[in-house]
Amino acid sequence: MTLDELRSLDPKDIGNWPAAAQLGLLVIMFVVIVLVGHFYVWSDQLTLLDEGKAREEQLKEEFKQKKAKAVNLEAYRQQLLEIQQSFGALLKQLPNKSEMETLLTEINQAGVGRGLQFELFKPGSEVKTAEFAELPISIKISGSYHDLAAFVSDVAKLSRIVTLGDMKLTNKQAGQLTLEATVKTYRALDEAEQQEIRKAEAEAKKQRRN
Repeated sequence: MTLDELRSLDPKDIGNWPAAAQLGLLVIMFVVIVLVGHFYVWSDQLTLLDEGKAREEQLKEEFKQKKAKAVNLEAYRQQLLEIQQSFGALLKQLPNKSEMETLLTEINQAGVGRGLQFELFKPGSEVKTAEFAELPISIKISGSYHDLAAFVSDVAKLSRIVTLGDMKLTNKQAGQLTLEATVKTYRALDEAEQQEIRKAEAEAKKQRRN
């Protein structure tokens, strides 16, 4: 149809329009309806559909992760049991409060027995955790390199858990060295101390929730 023919069409008499004009009008109306529906109805639903697909993928991934954990649950339980047993065995190696003095004497004797001279043996303040108390001891001892090395080896072989850190070795005089270090030993908490720490932890959690 020509432009003049389109201009001559009576919008009030669509029924008598040529077939081509009627078909064109139907196509235009269909496109308009689709666009209006898309922007005012379907767009929100499409957004929800996309969100649903994303949520589905997330749930699938969570399911895979939980399934993998469930498959290995018994192995995890066994591993946790072994860790707890190992930790319990380590705790049994810790002296109690009444045995700490004996342990300090053993550390001192390990040095004296090697002919070393203590210039400093100063226990510090205890640091308590939920399971044990850590006692740092500042030491300064002098002797030959061989005797100092033997002292470090003897401390490592003690029946109780003792560690040496912050070690500093300096030359004092010919054949004599000075070792400055922090010896750390540990003791088990008694029941009253454990209850006190548990109470403090519970109060701290309560304050964080508030």
